[in-house]
Amino acid sequence: MRLLLFSDLHCDATAARRLVEMARDVDVVIGAGDFANQHRGLKICLKVLRDITKPAILVAGNNESTDELRDACDDWPSAQILHGTTHTVAGVAFFGLGGGIPTTPFGDWSYDFTDSQATELLRDCPAQFVLVTHSPPQGWVDVASSGQHLGSPAIRDAILRLKPTLVVCGHIHGSAGQQTRHANTAIVNAGPKGILWELPQNDLGDVG
Repeated sequence: MRLLLFSDLHCDATAARRLVEMARDVDVVIGAGDFANQHRGLKICLKVLRDITKPAILVAGNNESTDELRDACDDWPSAQILHGTTHTVAGVAFFGLGGGIPTTPFGDWSYDFTDSQATELLRDCPAQFVLVTHSPPQGWVDVASSGQHLGSPAIRDAILRLKPTLVVCGHIHGSAGQQTRHANTAIVNAGPKGILWELPQNDLGDVG
């Protein structure tokens, strides 16, 4: 299964148009949040991205809420917005969790969750799955331009416990485009440029 991974477009329609072109030769598109800027301009990129007809798995960032993203994707029929929920494509389970985790310092406008809330939301993750979160796990692809690790302990703990095949995230711009691996789990901070990713058949379980 060939994937296109991206995050943090922040109203950049040019980047969105590039992603539409990249999506032509993939099976599934994954968008890990922050389509808007502080809840403004959410539809700027989505009007471009809705030309993607392949299945699209999306989560909200901290710049838009899950409800706002769901409403804005009403006219994008191939998009699935996840938050503490699972969607399956061709036998592969995708579990999504949106928002800034842990709570950001940006104030009331930011769509955030505590690590305790995230732990509860992650409780229903399936076996053998792809995890899509806006926020990265603590200690992996989460280094800000300040040099601080700003990822989520709850997401890290879920990865250690559940061992997803792939983790797609964003949020921390200083680590955009970076990837790492823990045991058999690949962890990617996708960024706005887009990353093409091949999910090997032997990572998919008994998919026919």
